[in-house]
Amino acid sequence: MNPEDLLFTKDHEWIESGKSPARIGISDYAQKELTDIVYVELPEPGTEVEKGASLVTLESVKATSDVYAPAPGKITAVNSDLEDNPQKINESPYGEGWLVELEISDSAPLDELMDYAAYEKYLKEEEV
Repeated sequence: MNPEDLLFTKDHEWIESGKSPARIGISDYAQKELTDIVYVELPEPGTEVEKGASLVTLESVKATSDVYAPAPGKITAVNSDLEDNPQKINESPYGEGWLVELEISDSAPLDELMDYAAYEKYLKEEEV
């Protein structure tokens, strides 16, 4: 997946733009910050989530981190390959490392998200 086709949160999640169900994952920046991801706790498909709710818990050698829903909806699929191969998130955060698919019930929160260029600018500003 091309990062230019995604929308990003300030918490470093991404969501596919203009799709529903839309895949959600973490950015390349986030996977580098976490370092080696060793465990992924995925939700059950069919789970309804609110915007900002914890979707997935990631454990790395460095920390445990939650991934939050960028929009409300119902989880339609999870990337169960990650249960045996959590390192895919590190290897391919925009591809094989996707986390869940979300059937979006209200797309209005997506208007608040950043495109890739704005996200890159945000990262540069945060490093200062």
